[in-house]
Amino acid sequence: MTATPAWPPQSAPRLHVETLLGDGVVVPVDGNPAHYLISVMRVKPDDIVLLFDGRSGEWAARARDIRKRDLVLECVAQTKPPEHVPDFWLCCAPIRKGRIDLIAEKACELGVARLQPVLTRRAVVDRLNFDRLHAHLVEAAEQCGRTALPELAEMTKLDTLLRDWQPGRHLFFADETGGAPLEATLRAHPGPAAFLVGPEGGFDPAERDAIRATSGAVPVSLGPRILRAETAAIAATAAWMAINGDWN
Repeated sequence: MTATPAWPPQSAPRLHVETLLGDGVVVPVDGNPAHYLISVMRVKPDDIVLLFDGRSGEWAARARDIRKRDLVLECVAQTKPPEHVPDFWLCCAPIRKGRIDLIAEKACELGVARLQPVLTRRAVVDRLNFDRLHAHLVEAAEQCGRTALPELAEMTKLDTLLRDWQPGRHLFFADETGGAPLEATLRAHPGPAAFLVGPEGGFDPAERDAIRATSGAVPVSLGPRILRAETAAIAATAAWMAINGDWN
């Protein structure tokens, strides 16, 4: 007995688009995405490409009108509904190129709803390439099966973040001088949350005092070893997702 082929094909490429998707919606594709589909993935007429727009779930689209530098994709069926994104923000100090790119990629893969860069006194970087970070978020979402991109917020100063903090959201922060055990603390504080991770040099004493004085702030320990900033951000996010997120 011949097995029924999987539909949509597991090998179908995934692509993020800005067009609002729906049954019968036609999406013109050109530029780098078209080059990827035509020259790299060798998409042929009637092949399926999976599309997502961050709002409408995932849609199977059929390729047509393929030329050298552009093609058209026509939505034929929804393959995933809009995903439920856990209400978790990752707030992190800007760090060197490459490492902050890694944070963006893994934040998307782990299910973060919002990536919030936060400028602190000991940060060695005070500017970020937001176009590059957005591209990393898109690529990670295409690869990991997400149907919604994390919100990439503009960089804000730490004192502004704390001044405007809403107490209904827990603000866990990695306190290298000593904090509560991570697992028990996360279990005791369910609900909307954010995790604040400092730069390579950590928070200075005045910043640490200001964070602790913020309503909703909860200092936690990330263990006995000194972690790089990107390791701390990824580890903290994974721990929250395992205990209070969508991993259970």
